[in-house]
Amino acid sequence: MLLAPAPAPAGAALSCSTLLAASYRRLAVHLTTRRIEVAPPRSPVGRGWTSGAELAYHPTLLDAFLAAEAARIEEHYDHAARPDVVASRALHTCLWAACLLISGPWYLDGRVPLLRPEDVRFGRRPGDLAVVPGGFTCLPDDPAAGLPGVRVAPDQQALDRELREAVAAHVRPLLAAMGPHLRRGPRALWGMVGDDLVSAVWYAGKALGEEERAVAAAGRLLPGPIAPFPGGADVRRLTGRDGRSHPTRTRVSCCLFYTIRQEDTCSTCPRTSDAERLRRLERNAS
Repeated sequence: MLLAPAPAPAGAALSCSTLLAASYRRLAVHLTTRRIEVAPPRSPVGRGWTSGAELAYHPTLLDAFLAAEAARIEEHYDHAARPDVVASRALHTCLWAACLLISGPWYLDGRVPLLRPEDVRFGRRPGDLAVVPGGFTCLPDDPAAGLPGVRVAPDQQALDRELREAVAAHVRPLLAAMGPHLRRGPRALWGMVGDDLVSAVWYAGKALGEEERAVAAAGRLLPGPIAPFPGGADVRRLTGRDGRSHPTRTRVSCCLFYTIRQEDTCSTCPRTSDAERLRRLERNAS
């Protein structure tokens, strides 16, 4: 069951962009590790920000972005990462942000944003995001269905398909630009996208205090391999010593963080055993 769609701010002209802006602000209130700014339509990329379009279409800006990521890793972890690892971490940052910004309003309000690469921007500090809201796709019973810039999907299954297609279309230029730096094939790259899409939905749900609903939504969104995504959500359960059941999954594609800090793998990494996952899950739940 969806929450009530976000209303436009008092006094604001009713439009698809103002409705999406309200969704993003509502989501941002609950996030603890990300900060989302809403940028005005047609606004230029500000100083200290980089847009997805700049990374996708301007090699010199992409090189600077990768160099900044290499410096951040070395400063934070005292580790000089391989170039392909740097590129993998940078791409993961971009993919996860895009997936969160596209899937967030879908999860909250049943609206799929139609974001272009230039509409998603990354700040200098990890976790700082900006988004330029525009049109979206929604269901026929959405009050916004008749607004200019709004597309209508006939049912929930079609809306879920719209989300998958919106994510794929948005990240395709980024994969083309950054993929050669990673030394990985298409299956691994699209595996990263699917992993980050599931992770973003899950993260939003946990932030809102409704993890089980988010897990179900991610499973409905990716019930299995659906082109171009090579794997599904594949959420499974682990039972702790107290009998409590915890959801987990194993990533399709490795993010390579283990090469930076081997003892601190991701909780959904193929290298992380179920026993270790349970230890972390129970620690976090206590």
